[in-house]
Amino acid sequence: MSVKGFDNGLYIEKQSEQIRRRIDQFGGKLYLEFGGKLFDDFHASRVLPGFAPDSKIQMLRSLADKAEIVIAICANDIVKNKLRGDLGISYEDDVLRLIDAFRGFGLYFGSVVITQFAHQPPAEAFKQKLERLGLRVYLHYPIENYPFDVAGIVSERGFGKNEYVETSRPLVVVTAPGPGSGKMAVCLSQLYHEHLRGVEAGYAKFETFPIWNLPLKHPVNLAYEAATADLNDVNMIDPYHLEAYGETTVNYNRDVEVFPVLNAILHNISGASPYKSPTDMGVNMAGYAIVDDEACSCASREEIVRRYYTAMCDRKKGRATDSAVNKIELVMKQAGVSAADRPVVAAALARSAETEDKPAVAIQLTDGRIVTGKTSDLLGPSAAALLNAVKAECNMSRETYLISRSVIEPIQKLKIGILGNHNPRLHSDEVLIALSISATMSGEAQRATEKLSCLRGCEAHSTVIVAQVDADVYRKLGINLTCEPVYQTKKLFHK
Repeated sequence: MSVKGFDNGLYIEKQSEQIRRRIDQFGGKLYLEFGGKLFDDFHASRVLPGFAPDSKIQMLRSLADKAEIVIAICANDIVKNKLRGDLGISYEDDVLRLIDAFRGFGLYFGSVVITQFAHQPPAEAFKQKLERLGLRVYLHYPIENYPFDVAGIVSERGFGKNEYVETSRPLVVVTAPGPGSGKMAVCLSQLYHEHLRGVEAGYAKFETFPIWNLPLKHPVNLAYEAATADLNDVNMIDPYHLEAYGETTVNYNRDVEVFPVLNAILHNISGASPYKSPTDMGVNMAGYAIVDDEACSCASREEIVRRYYTAMCDRKKGRATDSAVNKIELVMKQAGVSAADRPVVAAALARSAETEDKPAVAIQLTDGRIVTGKTSDLLGPSAAALLNAVKAECNMSRETYLISRSVIEPIQKLKIGILGNHNPRLHSDEVLIALSISATMSGEAQRATEKLSCLRGCEAHSTVIVAQVDADVYRKLGINLTCEPVYQTKKLFHK
């Protein structure tokens, strides 16, 4: 059973109070660059046991009367049809998803800013789409020699040519579907325009990781390096903070490298900068809410190993480079972990060896027990492992049949005969539907269905890269899935 290492309520309280102070510090208007995920922050919830995936949203809800959301999306990402790796959807679709989610949480959404806009046809089409949906859209343009030509940036030919984003709340949260979307530039451009209008406004940055008041090589901070290996982020001591205050704090290379330029821009806009270091810019109070350091350290080491397998699979799919894998291998050495530290890996590989090397999946329950699922003529291994896991949670015999052939076979006939699929085996989503149907006729199936929620927080490993639908089901159930970086078949096209 996982041990709570993080006090979510304390975090929301401290974070909200810190943001209120920043609003007051800047005369009642704050542009807050919001890094990471505003909700569905499962990385944070995995490395900080007790952190709720939607805790940042809950924090903003406590400031709902003050807050306005602005979403930045880079025109070049629209052109590239860039995808969110965790959800498998484009940045364009994620903008719409984010807007729906913010409104669903009762937060005020203001507008979308398309950054680096240079009349790219896909970006123009997306702008028109948003406007047809009744959304406000603003355009920010490429600035030559950004961010180094400070004089040019803070001028009519720099920020001056960007459209001014109309806002109405004291707290403007600038977020984005992913990194590199231009959030900071949007905030600074707005400060420039606000200053021209005689409005006092300030800028601050909210990044959960790295946690500035934890040691540089703390497992929580190392897990952040593993999570951003593709961005080549490196945690480092903030030299500006050390010089200004004699205090050792942790930041990451991009913020440290850009700080002198950012500080110069702030000076040019308003005549002074309130910050002496990149750490000063942050409003992250997560470190103060850690209540069990060892629990968070243990969880972070486990996450580093999971990130290793993710990177290996991404490299196989062509989504990651050798350098990203090498970076995580280095982080693993620093954290003192290896792939062998993940018990479900050995269990899955052993089960596969027992079945003539057919694909297999192992799931470790929260009490430490491990169950496996093999490939059969009826079920794929991901589906079989789920059924065996809920049987174990119900203390049922593994030989118990939760779903009869009379339920499974018509689904297979539909898949092959009508829908034209080649694989008759049920995927995880299909087997859960079949289980739900069986629950209307079987008390055991009903009990098993009710135990699905107990799988949240379990660990799983597959001996092959699973289909996207299986990965999505495991994610929705809260199961931490990793895979061996091999495909089940030698086909070139995999769904």
